[in-house]
Amino acid sequence: MHLSAAFGTRVRGAFFVSVMAASFGLAALPARAATPAETFVSVNIQKGLTILGNRNLAPADKSARFRDFLTELTDIRRIALFTLGPVKRTASPADLNAFVDAFHDFAVGVYESRLSAYSGQTLKVTGSNERAPGDYIVSTVIVDPNAQSGDQPLQVDFRVEDENGRFVVIDVSVAGIWLAIEERDQFTAFLDQNQESVPALVSHLKQLTRQIRNGGPPPSE
Repeated sequence: MHLSAAFGTRVRGAFFVSVMAASFGLAALPARAATPAETFVSVNIQKGLTILGNRNLAPADKSARFRDFLTELTDIRRIALFTLGPVKRTASPADLNAFVDAFHDFAVGVYESRLSAYSGQTLKVTGSNERAPGDYIVSTVIVDPNAQSGDQPLQVDFRVEDENGRFVVIDVSVAGIWLAIEERDQFTAFLDQNQESVPALVSHLKQLTRQIRNGGPPPSE
């Protein structure tokens, strides 16, 4: 059985959408003196904007540079293995590596496909807090300049960790939903229905990625 349509909608509309929602069409505007974690989010959003807004880059070059950007911004392997859940403890190293690669391609495809949806909007850093030493939540809101009076901006929070002196994004919350956690639940449901086959999940993610890049909807159940 395929992953649910709800999975496709939430993930594509939001993990892997927001590290990237942010990266896509947005200006980062901290309202006050920024903490190091806040500065990391703001600066890297601008890097993403520069890549995706560069009209002089051929599509293949833009995709390659954006993939490099995403790799630098996030700990993709850590996120991927988290979303795999308990199965990661029994899967072979080859299956784990194949899953991480498929997950990476899926993330890049989702983020690129959602660029136009966020064009012209503003990402504003509103604050941050340190959950534990080196573990931060950076709070932001996405503001649509064309929103109607009374509309509330979308809240997007980034979980950022200091890994040996290097900040990385490890999860994103959109309207209160932590996306890596949501993906882990969806992947677990898929694996439960497919004899915990990581190769089956890899194949399905590759199918989703092809459909995203071709502009089509995610497969339904």
